[in-house]
Amino acid sequence: MIEIRNLFKSFDSKIVISNLDLNIKTAETKVIIGRSGAGKSVLLKSIIGLTKPDYGSILINGADVTKLPDKEFNKIRMEIGMLFQSGALFDSMSVAENVAFVLNEFMDLDKKTVDQKIYDALALVGLEGVEDLMPSKLSGGMRKRVSLARVLCMEPQIILYDEPTSDVDPINADSLIHLIIALRDKLKVTSVVVTHDMNAAFKVADSIAMLYHGHIIADSTPEEIRRSKHPVVKQFIHGQAHGPITDDESSILRNFR
Repeated sequence: MIEIRNLFKSFDSKIVISNLDLNIKTAETKVIIGRSGAGKSVLLKSIIGLTKPDYGSILINGADVTKLPDKEFNKIRMEIGMLFQSGALFDSMSVAENVAFVLNEFMDLDKKTVDQKIYDALALVGLEGVEDLMPSKLSGGMRKRVSLARVLCMEPQIILYDEPTSDVDPINADSLIHLIIALRDKLKVTSVVVTHDMNAAFKVADSIAMLYHGHIIADSTPEEIRRSKHPVVKQFIHGQAHGPITDDESSILRNFR
């Protein structure tokens, strides 16, 4: 469903993504791991068009979205939902208004249809009966679920998750993990999950890709990643303080000084 070829993105003099290649199959859950600042979120934002790559191609269902006019890309973008790390809810709007935001802004639907979509989406994420609450009354886990309900209202083919288990306690994190799995199985959506939470990664993934120094250094099944002998992959997934990642960072700092 998604083919990324030779992608490159820099900000000023800092190269974030360099010659990146990645394939994501239809109905697959692809987990992308890597350290904070490695470019994982930039990659997601490039897929959905919030960030424009310097060069390279991103094909979604065969269409290179990096070359499409905005009007044509917007049609494809309506089939992609993104769960932002912060949840990105509007604090001045109720749960129902947040969930229906895209429907009301971009689609001409009657109130009965919108209300039904709100109900169905909230039911999918296990939050029936909270339509009238304000975001300030929600826990961190509930805010993430409401954000996900907003995504589901659009009935997307692709869902992008940016650090879905961050800023929530372990119980809510595990609940979100099981929700992602259930949505994949029930809706057959293609999912891309960015995380540095290895517990979440191994539970939800059909395949795991590791982003390091701007490109993918490993892309395989969870079990193969778990058994990887690649020194960078081993250090990251086992959370080891010493290894090539930290040695490399120490060398950069010494050279900077």
